Amino acid sequence: MENSVFLAKFWGWYLIIFFLILSLNPKRIKQIFNDLKDEKFLIVSSFMAIIVGLLNILLHNIWEPNYKLIITLIGWVSLFIGLSLFIFPKRTVSVLEFINIKLVQVIYTLLFFTGLFLLNIVYGVVPI
Repeated sequence: MENSVFLAKFWGWYLIIFFLILSLNPKRIKQIFNDLKDEKFLIVSSFMAIIVGLLNILLHNIWEPNYKLIITLIGWVSLFIGLSLFIFPKRTVSVLEFINIKLVQVIYTLLFFTGLFLLNIVYGVVPI
């Protein structure tokens, strides 16, 4: 299986599942931000984001103007957030909280539609 197809499936399902969990249990959002105040959780989270982002970039750093660009950008955003959480933890958490409070509906809707788009590319349910 081609890396792009595998990562489109992975990120598509991940984004849909993440959206459903946060939609069905909105308290999880608040819990995540409370947990980010714990340094051990913050370090583990930042390392996981760095690892996921770096693996995504190493396997798939394709800058074509199609769905492959979305996959690449997800990797770069993950790496950037992971590095920011590790290097500037308090500032990054406060920025993420601010963005989450101001744009929560937009962000989660965007995640949902991005997941649907990636899954549609792979499974071809709706012809584009």
